Amino acid sequence: MKADHGPGKRRRLIAEMNLIPLIDVSLILVIIFMVLTPILVQHQLTVKLPKAVSGEPAADGAAVTVQINKTGAVTIDGSSVRWEKLERELTLRLPKSAGKTLLVQADRLVTVDKVVAVLDMAKRLGVGKLGVGVAPQDK
Repeated sequence: MKADHGPGKRRRLIAEMNLIPLIDVSLILVIIFMVLTPILVQHQLTVKLPKAVSGEPAADGAAVTVQINKTGAVTIDGSSVRWEKLERELTLRLPKSAGKTLLVQADRLVTVDKVVAVLDMAKRLGVGKLGVGVAPQDK
């Protein structure tokens, strides 16, 4: 008996996995993580500012913010930066204009020399206004 390959042959079922929905879901998850990562990093930074009575609120969006946490790690507007690359990053973010403002928010446990180093870099770059972030003191 020979196998019949004519019109009445049995068809084999081909079982293949459809990968298109898996790829769609994976790409959506990647996009969600790309959007949420900077937000999560910003909320995880804990800088306990020193308190002052005479502090004034800074204008939103007008200032470039440099944060120094108690371990000495530095961030510029929420992006982590190494100390060696701090001046280069400030140069990129602060074009030479007297209208730019730099706000330094240092944890109260940070030594003064680190704050002074950031302020000195900003002054060399020609920043018009310098500020130190403080928390309001209870009266």
